[in-house]
Amino acid sequence: MKSAQLALADGTIFEGRSFGAIGETVGEVVFNTSMFGYQEILTDPSYVGQIVTMAYPHIGNVGTNAEDQESARPHAVGLVVREMSEPANWRSTETLDAYLARWKVNGIEGLDTRKLVRHLRTHGSQLGVLSTESVSAAALVERAKKAPGMEGQDLATGISTRAAYEWTKGTPDVLGDGPPKRREQRFHVVAVDYGLKRAMLQFLVDVGCRVTVVPAWTSAAEVLAKKPDGVFLTNGPGDPAAVKGADKTVAALLGKVPVFGICLGHQILALALGGRTYKMKFGHRGANQPVKDLGTGKVEITSQNHGFAVDEKSLAGKARVTHLNLNDGTVEGLAVPEARAFSVQYHPEASPGPHDARYLFARFADLMAGVPLAP
Repeated sequence: MKSAQLALADGTIFEGRSFGAIGETVGEVVFNTSMFGYQEILTDPSYVGQIVTMAYPHIGNVGTNAEDQESARPHAVGLVVREMSEPANWRSTETLDAYLARWKVNGIEGLDTRKLVRHLRTHGSQLGVLSTESVSAAALVERAKKAPGMEGQDLATGISTRAAYEWTKGTPDVLGDGPPKRREQRFHVVAVDYGLKRAMLQFLVDVGCRVTVVPAWTSAAEVLAKKPDGVFLTNGPGDPAAVKGADKTVAALLGKVPVFGICLGHQILALALGGRTYKMKFGHRGANQPVKDLGTGKVEITSQNHGFAVDEKSLAGKARVTHLNLNDGTVEGLAVPEARAFSVQYHPEASPGPHDARYLFARFADLMAGVPLAP
């Protein structure tokens, strides 16, 4: 097996063994604490431009398959694991090694991921180079230093669909042990695609929606011309403040139609209300983040993937903060009842992750049916 290096912009070097594609890739090095779901993570468009470190030591044991894709292809540019395992799951159709090689994504194993995760927690996520080439460590560090960071990058526009399309498929029956679900399409939802995950569309269908997906640059007038019962703002990569025109478009929709935002969509809703966002030190990426619902007092275990957050003070008098992260107190949800709009920073579709927050899709359906948000 070919050797590989991971060089961080601060000069830290990790050595290991290559798997997947050979060559060199540059990206923001981040970590995810999930024990499973690596294929969903790799294919989540929110990971555009990132080299993902899996904190759990054994990755690859369930292989890969067509059903677990969150989009058509991987978007993470690299994968870092302690040990790549051979698959031992009946749903596997391809090994992780072969899957990454086919999609030309670099991987590195055999390094101390505990040390790497602790380093990123202490010093923050940073740019890095993953390479299988015979290049000096010093040269790799210099390349990492010169790479562009996430702040100021409009990655959502680049990853968005280029043309509108319809989506009518609900969550699949992956076990094959039940009849197809019959779903009445009560509502028409326009989903603004900033880099969406497929599971979000599936759960919207599950609660009775026919979904029209439109590009990130679609104007408010064009959205409203489709006569939607509601507008859904999807997740996506990069700096929310850099997504060209998104805040103005959403501001023009508020009060005219119910709005539900997730992750980047949540951040863009905050910007549309006049709030601010900021880059976090190392972000939240994992399937075990505790979030408190300030209205009910209940705590949900949530799946998260974001490197930016909403500034709570900037929302004073503009929106009600509804959820907080119990680890660091950052904003995890907001609501504007009079505008029939709400959003969450975390992922209620939880792919991968717990199901605690799936009720939010039903809340959106209720809002479109005329049930008001709690004041």
